[in-house]
Amino acid sequence: MVCFVIVLVLWVFSVCLHEFAHAWAAERGGDYTVREKGYLDLNPIRYANPVSSLLFPVLCLLLGGIGLPGGAVYINRALLKSRGWDSWVSLAGPLANLWLAALIAFLFRFEILPHNSTSLASISLAFLGQLQVYSILLNLLPLPPLDGFQALAPWLPSPVREAGYAAANASMIILFLALWNVAAIGGAFMDATALGMHLLGIPIDLAIAGYREFRFWN
Repeated sequence: MVCFVIVLVLWVFSVCLHEFAHAWAAERGGDYTVREKGYLDLNPIRYANPVSSLLFPVLCLLLGGIGLPGGAVYINRALLKSRGWDSWVSLAGPLANLWLAALIAFLFRFEILPHNSTSLASISLAFLGQLQVYSILLNLLPLPPLDGFQALAPWLPSPVREAGYAAANASMIILFLALWNVAAIGGAFMDATALGMHLLGIPIDLAIAGYREFRFWN
């Protein structure tokens, strides 16, 4: 139960950090409205759509251990200085997750966190690290409305871009059905996540222990 609380609280923080990074990059790219909207802090109630930004990612976490930062920071992309800035704003969110995953890896690499499955802090943060890596890979898929597609969108022909955004809801439904119901796709994502964790130095065995402890109701 304690692991559940630790991971859930830190996961909400990481979702806020993801959204903050989008807003931070947008302000530097020319969208002064993000400050007026209150996006430049880590207060979850500031975000315009708490359902897609917080409740949906938490639900995905509870149902299947899927790390999905939401997207409720409304950027006025017409104010951005260039298409390059537009892409950077979209990539800033996943980069914030990468920063957090690297911080967790640092704690393990320099033995600030012990490689010990009896350490509640170690298994909780290892599982949180797994969620960060998973969310990075998921968000960088070039599917609307994920960040990977939004980073490409400024460079696409307008009809292709608009068709992509129009198909966003269907795209997400198909993706999550595939992740949960198609073993090959779900397995490939977990294999990619494990590789990312290995490259960073986040212990996979501790993450598995953390996942089991997190799901205390099983």
